[in-house]
Amino acid sequence: MALAPFLIYVIVNTFTPGPNNIMAMSNASRYGMKKSIRFLFGVATGFLLLMLLCCYFNLLLYSFVPKMKFFMNMLGSLYMTYLAFKIMKSKPHRSDGDNHGQLNSFLSGMLLQFVNFKVILYGITAISTFIMPFYKSNISLLLFSMFLAFVGLVATSCWAVFGALFQKFLAAHEKKFNIFMGLLLIYSAITMHL
Repeated sequence: MALAPFLIYVIVNTFTPGPNNIMAMSNASRYGMKKSIRFLFGVATGFLLLMLLCCYFNLLLYSFVPKMKFFMNMLGSLYMTYLAFKIMKSKPHRSDGDNHGQLNSFLSGMLLQFVNFKVILYGITAISTFIMPFYKSNISLLLFSMFLAFVGLVATSCWAVFGALFQKFLAAHEKKFNIFMGLLLIYSAITMHL
């Protein structure tokens, strides 16, 4: 296995802006790091489940990706656009009895993975290119899936920490920040079709 290219691919793909990282930063800036942890663990759980699926169905999925690409692109971009508009239209944060947002839940973080085309392609590519040619045992596939999910959790956590650290600044400019984050999500959705 070519370890350096594998690690570079993993780090670049998980730390660059995408739906997971943008949502993590947005949630942490809005609700704080502590209240965003359930979203982060939802992302990690969904990420792990998706990586396991990519491992065990990689050959099947890989052969169908050209046929499924349009449907997956449309579903993913529609969901990301929905998230973008929810962020852009959200009311300024109030600490009195806020339900901490439907988009800041474990389930929201987990389900995001299954329509996040960036993560799906990332999993298929990382596993088919770097892992499957060298490792095929169940324990190897489980360990690699756990590693990929852990790196994903670290990446989204870093983005969330950034959002939490700059919470006061972002709160003062919340509407502009929400529009900017929403536009980034829309950009992510559009780039899926390029």
